[in-house]
Amino acid sequence: MLLDHYGLREQPFGVTPNPRFLHLGPGHREALASLVYGLESGRGFLALIAPPGMGKTTLLFQLLERLGGSAKTVFLFQTQCDARGLMRSIMMDLGLGAGEGEDLVSLQSRLNQVLIEELQARRKFVLVLDEAQNLEDSALEFVRMLSNFETPREKLMHIVLAGQPQLAEKLARPSMVQLRQRISMFIRLRPLGVAETGEYIDHRLRVAGYSGSPLFDRGAVSALAGVSGGIPRNINNLCFNALSLAYAGGRKTIDCDIVREVAADLDLGALAAETGLAISSTDAEPARAAGLDRRGADGWAVMLDRILPADAAGAVSPAARLSRTVPERVKPAAATVAAGPNWKQTVGSLAGRLRDRMVH
Repeated sequence: MLLDHYGLREQPFGVTPNPRFLHLGPGHREALASLVYGLESGRGFLALIAPPGMGKTTLLFQLLERLGGSAKTVFLFQTQCDARGLMRSIMMDLGLGAGEGEDLVSLQSRLNQVLIEELQARRKFVLVLDEAQNLEDSALEFVRMLSNFETPREKLMHIVLAGQPQLAEKLARPSMVQLRQRISMFIRLRPLGVAETGEYIDHRLRVAGYSGSPLFDRGAVSALAGVSGGIPRNINNLCFNALSLAYAGGRKTIDCDIVREVAADLDLGALAAETGLAISSTDAEPARAAGLDRRGADGWAVMLDRILPADAAGAVSPAARLSRTVPERVKPAAATVAAGPNWKQTVGSLAGRLRDRMVH
């Protein structure tokens, strides 16, 4: 339904880190180039810092893809562990296993043998630790010790620590000075600006098969950049809901009003204020002042009519009941419809049916 309405092959604003949708804007290109350069030049220890939702994990997948067969890689994202747990995870990712009773010294000895074999094969060994802000202090100290695997001429292990700003806070502690000194490059991903937001949206739409005129007008893009804080994950959520609301109203383009209505429903105002990138005072007026509440309610009512038609000729549809009972501020549609006399589905099944119909 929704995909056909916009001429899309697939959902452009998904929630998984699909490398196909990776948009290498200036910031991401610079970060990826720095990671590749740091590894190729044998710097040994790199750190990637990014706010949550910036596409850090997707960028790391792209890095591993580019390394290809030139390196033996270990990618860990379950990092809430101590030193021994981390070592066991490394060995398991290598397919070597680790016995419950095997001590840390034995595990390190086996890992050292793997590193020597990779050196003889002229391949790099790259350990990527995602969400590294979750590592316990003992595990971070163990990571520093792992960086000691080296010969007089080169590092045997290259380590990429990737995490949220809390990782930078941890590394800034006086107790972490030795680890911090080992890190050759600190690479950052910063939020997108207005122009980058527009390019990001257009890229994802093209990958999903869209080829028409712009779906989001200039005002919508500007509002999206502001209210999302320039965070790709927030942009995805906003765009998905904006497309859904516009579809419910039978519209083919998204303007600033729709973005504001969706932002109010998702309550992203606090995030925009924290980032200092909030939209202008005119654009930031409550949706109610622009008369958007009623239109939003009617739009979602149309969506419900398409998904949950009347039970029989002449019967009142769930959407019709919704449009009669929604007050000035939009209430959760599922809760209102659930109170109707002809309601047959639970709120959970409504969400499932809505999702399935949007996909297909």
